[in-house]
Amino acid sequence: MKVDYCTCGVDSPETVDALKLKALYKPPISYFHKITLQIPSEQRRRSGGGGGGDGRRRRSPVMLSFFSLSSLQNPSLRSPLLLMATKTLTVIPANPEEDLDDSLCSDLAQQDQEEEEEQHQQQQQQRLSRGGGGLGGEGHAERAWTHWRKLGSPKMVVAPMVDNSELPFRMLCRKYGAAAAYTPMLHSRIFSENAKYRSQEFTTCKEDRPLFVQFCANDPDVLLEAAKMVENHCDYVDINLGCPQRIARRGNYGAFLMDNLPLIKSLVEKLALNLNVPDAGGSWMFLLAVHGRTRDEKDGKKFRADWNAIKTVKDAVRIPVLANGNIRHVSDVYSCLEETGVEGVLSAETLLENPALFAGFRTPEWVGDNEHSNKEGGLDQADLVIEYLKLCEKYPVPWRMIRSHVHKMLGDWFKLHPTVREDLNKQSKLTFEFLHDIVKRLRDLGAEIPLYLENTQAAALANGYDQS
Repeated sequence: MKVDYCTCGVDSPETVDALKLKALYKPPISYFHKITLQIPSEQRRRSGGGGGGDGRRRRSPVMLSFFSLSSLQNPSLRSPLLLMATKTLTVIPANPEEDLDDSLCSDLAQQDQEEEEEQHQQQQQQRLSRGGGGLGGEGHAERAWTHWRKLGSPKMVVAPMVDNSELPFRMLCRKYGAAAAYTPMLHSRIFSENAKYRSQEFTTCKEDRPLFVQFCANDPDVLLEAAKMVENHCDYVDINLGCPQRIARRGNYGAFLMDNLPLIKSLVEKLALNLNVPDAGGSWMFLLAVHGRTRDEKDGKKFRADWNAIKTVKDAVRIPVLANGNIRHVSDVYSCLEETGVEGVLSAETLLENPALFAGFRTPEWVGDNEHSNKEGGLDQADLVIEYLKLCEKYPVPWRMIRSHVHKMLGDWFKLHPTVREDLNKQSKLTFEFLHDIVKRLRDLGAEIPLYLENTQAAALANGYDQS
């Protein structure tokens, strides 16, 4: 099995050859990775609204990310996402029943419209053909790094998690060291059609930056409509082309879109050419986020992510790269940065159990036999639940999200006292008072499970980790 890494840009042999990284694995494994296309954007002044924008005029990028699958058995997957041909103009003829003057006016109007559309298409093609394209290009790489540094070079990022990386949880993680965060995956069609869905699933605030908004989609026009609604309230728009779950297969999105690369091409180009990019010099990939597991390796606790595969990608490109997989505590952050050479890491499942992970705190599970080199950090998961509930009162979200986080953060505590968990499960209508009482009951029962910090200089550095 061979991995061919996708490009979106000029169809030059140099670009394509540079991106065909020859990573060989035993069949039937096929590695997938996420690629990011980012375009600088001049945001319009907006006031208030569902996105919580502050109304200032500022430059902001649009990011597209996707996973790529390729195999020797399917040659059609070997050079994906090359530029499409210029679209054909359709001219509507004048009404034959109109008089001569009206017909002449209609003809002139049609000619003007045709000239405008032709000029617009030429401008689009010029944008796509400038700036290096793909993952190469010196000018493109410089822009990628410039933008990355403007964002503060975030090293620790909250990964996108359905129903779990919502605003209160993002803000909790940011308090404890996360430098950037993804929203949950949003369904582009429902998002564009349903105002209630938008208000529940996408909330943000001024402090919630840098922010990456992720959509699943299989219709370019629908995706664009959804992206237009958030472009002034985030730092990136992200296409989910990596979800390996069965629901993604049924909905024809996520990693299963990789069976239809022309559709992916149209999704990418629709956003690249139509979002608000007045000063864009082309469509460039500015960031590469690589998940070191295969599409079939869904259980992160069962399958270890392959950091060597991530390093292979990092060594082959000249733009910032993020790694995803095996980040269980802050020492893993350092190890991953050193072993792969990437600029930052994503964390998902472990962060749900321990939102203070990036601040150097770790659960007893990851202390192991090194208790002598660790000390209690003066914080536990019950403390984190209380903080999370306060954030939920400030930034309301659906109760199903809150219930899920309480289960995740107090999972070890519930193992000691399963009757308390049963009472939580029986409660169909949650209240903050009830959840605070759950925490109090666990404490009264003696379920004290501290979080630990390494008793070394490294732990001190972890708490004040330089994210610039």
